[in-house]
Amino acid sequence: MSDTFEDQPPQAPGQRWDARQYADHADFVPKLGGDVFDLLAAQPGERILDLGCGDGALTERIGKVGAEVVGVDASEEMIEAALARGVDARRIDAYQLPFDQEFDAVFSNAALHWMLDPQTVLACIKRALKPGGRFVAEFGGHGNVAAICTALIASLQFRGISAKHRHPWYFPTVEEYAHLLETVGFKVDSIELIARPTKLPTGMANWLDTFASPFFHGLDDDIKETVMDNTLNLLSHSLSDGQGHWSADYVRLRVTAHLPTA
Repeated sequence: MSDTFEDQPPQAPGQRWDARQYADHADFVPKLGGDVFDLLAAQPGERILDLGCGDGALTERIGKVGAEVVGVDASEEMIEAALARGVDARRIDAYQLPFDQEFDAVFSNAALHWMLDPQTVLACIKRALKPGGRFVAEFGGHGNVAAICTALIASLQFRGISAKHRHPWYFPTVEEYAHLLETVGFKVDSIELIARPTKLPTGMANWLDTFASPFFHGLDDDIKETVMDNTLNLLSHSLSDGQGHWSADYVRLRVTAHLPTA
């Protein structure tokens, strides 16, 4: 398998992951994965794939219940951080999963919205699962970070910069994603959108630097600074309490599905 991922579908350029930055500014992500972790209900002896495992925080937690868990991620930096936790973590692209009927469950938290060809990803997940295997995931759904996106796009357009190819995320509706699951061959057990305003302990600017770099990709430093400042000003009216405490307007899509046994 190529390490260059040349065959993966186009994605917004510019997103890079820094494990230290992620730990500093986004440690709330695995912490908020508790509900979907509980929904997975991993059992001792099960073989589970953690898709988009990041730094392995939840992968490690799954392994502690006695399951045999494999974490995969496209970021070399994140895989190194996951390996440092002692988990089985591998740099593999979600569009090119090499597994064939190997897992009792596929789990994913806060990762699938980065994958802009969801049908291909779901087909790979299906192939990785044993008959009767289950798929449990949570990720950004319709309306996720809507205010943030609107402010970023408005700030870019004010400078005469098109945002058309900069939006890096896939945020489906319940109906859209349920249809995709059924098209691929899954039976949907539960699916819902959950509004979850999320406090940002280190502020909105650090959130934008960590998660929204495709919107700033290729901009000169002075233009980036202007767009950032304008975005923060626009968002301060709705996502800041005026005392320097910021939140993000998260909406998560939580889903459980399974494959038929025959």
